[in-house]
Amino acid sequence: MQFEVFTLLPEIFPSYLESSILQRARQRGLLDVRVHNIRDYTHDKHHTTDDTPYGGGGGMVMKPGPVFEAVESVLGPISLQTQPVAVPVILLTPQGRVFTQRVAEELSRHERIALLCGRYEGVDERIRAHLVTDEISVGDYVLTGGELPALILIDAVARLLPEVLGDPTGAEDDSHAMGLLEYPHYTRPPEFRGWKVPDVLLSGDHAKIEKWRREEALARTFQKRPDMLEHAELSSEDLKFIEGLKSKSDSHR
Repeated sequence: MQFEVFTLLPEIFPSYLESSILQRARQRGLLDVRVHNIRDYTHDKHHTTDDTPYGGGGGMVMKPGPVFEAVESVLGPISLQTQPVAVPVILLTPQGRVFTQRVAEELSRHERIALLCGRYEGVDERIRAHLVTDEISVGDYVLTGGELPALILIDAVARLLPEVLGDPTGAEDDSHAMGLLEYPHYTRPPEFRGWKVPDVLLSGDHAKIEKWRREEALARTFQKRPDMLEHAELSSEDLKFIEGLKSKSDSHR
């Protein structure tokens, strides 16, 4: 999979991309991240990429010229009105649809994605209207730019690609991947400061372990994110277990 990242701050990306799982994925040819400096597509000696907003107000706005030139020099001419765009051009912005595990799964089906990192007060509206095909937000808060959201998106999508994780099913049980929060994890030693690993995890009985994990995931979701249960795929056994949790919760009030 290939990401084309357009940014004013390309120096932010290497340290993260050259570490751990993403580095190994790139070395194995599973992931390609190309970072493009928008300033390279300016034509004045100061490499100006922003200007004051028409109508007044504080802050600066990213100019359309350098952004269009940068993106189209990599992807080719883009005309949203006359033809479908083969490569999604995603603007990272607080105004976008909220990034979730489901969105990450959707994006992982593309072979190539362009990410546009906004800065300052935002981008000229003509970029949004005539260049961008999608807008994504990593949450209901405002950052100083789109670089961190771009890295979050790359990380979340890349780990869904085949062979990127050491365990081929490693992403399947993650929090949100199965519609629930993930169950608790334990490792050696079996006892630490008097706190013991649950006996079922040491039993070797895989059926009991899977049942315990499912119930712990349900309980954790019920306690921390009950809203997720409304959309999770639940069996009759799951629903019965949740009713028991509700009864216990009501009795303690």
